[in-house]
Amino acid sequence: MGQTLSEPVTEKQSSTCQDSRYLVGSSCMQGWRVSMDDSHTQILSLPDDPGTAYFAVYDGHGGSNIAEYAGKHLHKFIMARPEYHLGNIEEAMKQGFLDLDQAMLEENMQEKVAGSTAVAVLIKDNTLYCANVGDSRAIASVRGAVEVLSYDHKPYHKEELRRITAGGGWVQLNRVNGNLALSRALGDYIFKRNYRMSPRDQIVTAYPDVQVRQLNDDWEFIVIACDGIWEVLSNEEVLSFCRVRLLSGWEPAAVCEALMQVCLAPNCATGGLGCDNMTVLIVCLSPFPRADMVKPLPEEQVLNNKFMTKMEDLLYVEEEEDLK
Repeated sequence: MGQTLSEPVTEKQSSTCQDSRYLVGSSCMQGWRVSMDDSHTQILSLPDDPGTAYFAVYDGHGGSNIAEYAGKHLHKFIMARPEYHLGNIEEAMKQGFLDLDQAMLEENMQEKVAGSTAVAVLIKDNTLYCANVGDSRAIASVRGAVEVLSYDHKPYHKEELRRITAGGGWVQLNRVNGNLALSRALGDYIFKRNYRMSPRDQIVTAYPDVQVRQLNDDWEFIVIACDGIWEVLSNEEVLSFCRVRLLSGWEPAAVCEALMQVCLAPNCATGGLGCDNMTVLIVCLSPFPRADMVKPLPEEQVLNNKFMTKMEDLLYVEEEEDLK
């Protein structure tokens, strides 16, 4: 766990944008960390490809520069790929991630410990593409059920461990070389020095996995968030928390704010859970939520009890151990 403050910074930076297809809300909060290293992007229609939407979350570590640069430029690198113009969006995203990573290296953005996750959703011609490196995550609600759009990259996963060891690294305490808790990331150039290996095969790589889905009227909304959310609540808990509020008439940005507040630890005795920077982006897909679906929010205390269970259990365990 990184350095923390004596009190959390709970001021939230929120925004909303919409068009005929999407209603988007986002919010970010520094929380207990000494600095805010997250970034995010929400573009309803890409300037160079009108009608194509792009949404992404970047969770920086060791500083904010990699996450901020990616937030401003990753979509441009994807669109600049020849594969993009040939209609191979999946390959364009994979190569675009690597191109961005190389460009940052060439611009001397190579602080030894600076890096960032990236989870990016691009929607074009009713097809959704989700590219991911690291442990930020995207899910969707499809008729109220979870549709997983990304999978976390952890060093102890079989395929990740194979690449790490082949590149000359090792995993200790579930961390790459005993240091990094992610096995794929933008930046982190100290782990990308094996010049006998391709960028895709480095100890830590910026090469993403890409999930492709065809959208239909059953798709309701997408949640993209950093691991500060997913470490506290499961995919199903996040979906339920968001869906019941969206169906109660809440604006997406307000739901983002409430979700972060629920995940914020009351103190840092939780072993780091709830003590991270937090960023959440919710994309509602028209026509969700329809007027005939909106219903009153269940009793607030019932919801609070349900979604604070994990955090409270951690604190109760801490208190019980102190009493022994």
